Amino acid sequence: MACARSWAESPESTVPEEPWPLASVQEPTHGGGNARSAAPAPGERTSLAAMTLLTVDNPYTGDVACSVPLADEAAINTVLDRARAAAWVARSASVAERKGWCERMVAAMEAQADAIAKDISRMMGKPLAQARNEVGGMAERARYMVSIAEASLADIALPPKTGFERRIVKEPLGVVLDLPAWNYPLLTAVNVVVPAVLAGNAVVVKHSPRSPLCGEHFARAFSEAGAPANLVQALHCDHPASERMVGDSRVDHVVFTGSVYGGQRLAQAGAGRFRHMGLELGGNDPAYVAPDCDFGKTVENVVDGALYNAGQSCCAVERVYVHRSLYSRFVEACEALVRGYVLGDPMHAQTTLGPIAQPNHPVELELLVEDARAKGARVVAGGKRTQVDGKGRFFEATLITDLDDSMRLMQQESFGPLLPISPVDSDEEALAKMNRSELGLTASVWTQDRERAARFAAQLEYGTVYMNRCDSVDPALPWIGVKNSGRGHSLSALGFDQLTRPKSIHFRLSF
Repeated sequence: MACARSWAESPESTVPEEPWPLASVQEPTHGGGNARSAAPAPGERTSLAAMTLLTVDNPYTGDVACSVPLADEAAINTVLDRARAAAWVARSASVAERKGWCERMVAAMEAQADAIAKDISRMMGKPLAQARNEVGGMAERARYMVSIAEASLADIALPPKTGFERRIVKEPLGVVLDLPAWNYPLLTAVNVVVPAVLAGNAVVVKHSPRSPLCGEHFARAFSEAGAPANLVQALHCDHPASERMVGDSRVDHVVFTGSVYGGQRLAQAGAGRFRHMGLELGGNDPAYVAPDCDFGKTVENVVDGALYNAGQSCCAVERVYVHRSLYSRFVEACEALVRGYVLGDPMHAQTTLGPIAQPNHPVELELLVEDARAKGARVVAGGKRTQVDGKGRFFEATLITDLDDSMRLMQQESFGPLLPISPVDSDEEALAKMNRSELGLTASVWTQDRERAARFAAQLEYGTVYMNRCDSVDPALPWIGVKNSGRGHSLSALGFDQLTRPKSIHFRLSF
């Protein structure tokens, strides 16, 4: 799991796949055009002629960002069969060999960093500077997982027992189906792809219909790295086909990053089999600003945590509870920053707030704001969908106050550039309100008192609790969703446990 920024891209996940990501579908084509096809391996490309095209629009210009052919049942079968064969090759390789594949894959991605970043900006509207940061974050995250692979995947030795050999080995699962999200299309993919390969699995990347080219970048980079044929394959298919793959006996593990609804659908699709499944779903992540916080740094980080990537992060700050002694001053300081965000062409350096990726989502954001306003909230800044020079599906950077828990934006993931702020009178009130959610991805406490933060951490019902930071992923720590925010965990040494199965070796050496 993990759709937040990497530690490497800090100034220091996932919704609107409703029910699945939106993109237009064209009738079958017979080649030609500017379609991009899936990339299994050089010389082994599946024939994708006469297939339906998935067309992705540029959220800023409205032009076609890319078109890719959707695989039919025969092509999907070919990809899965090739993955099964590649999995046997991968499990036979040493961890050192697998590390080499991943290290060279990262180098190949870095060599194409600018082209990859531009693809991301065109497909989902992320400002180019942020997209470049994501390429760097992907590389740092991958290299960290490579650095801990030998120790994490080593056999577990047991105390000696006369006449016996006993140990626990960690075996790869086989074929991993990865369904990453569009909001951080490299980070949500690398969290699965690299640890899975290091553990000895083959991977099929079926990327979001909003960001299909990112799966192809990974497949191409592994091919250039000299990895076994079809070790990592990119596949484009529709949602019914994805659900069928989840239940396919050739798939041993599924990881999905997206909406709660999408996770429920996939869990149902795999319910008939006793299979591994990792789900990184949405968040409605709270922050508490305590009276002893570093005021200036807290304002800067909380606003950035809410608005970076236009708020399209599963662990964006979505609810801010501020101690009443700071409330008015905090709102005023946040307003100054919120009004400074620059909407515009994602390719321009001055743009700090890009367009909204999914076509219908600006309307949904406006409905959330209007629901809050109708129930007594005050919209201090922003609150409307807009365009820039007649282009783009933008939503203004928005600051909202005077909120209560009856408002929809306090109950569900907004996935947009909204900053809701409410006053509280005590730590106890803040804690109660922070836990009042069916989602549980991350929570942050802004204080200079470590003991205060520790008290919150012990009682907050979230997978990650931060002190004085937010919207950030450190690959040394497991990324975990609790409650309706997911199942399983990724990254860190513990992440390999999701991609391997233990086998007990119990030998009697003599009678």
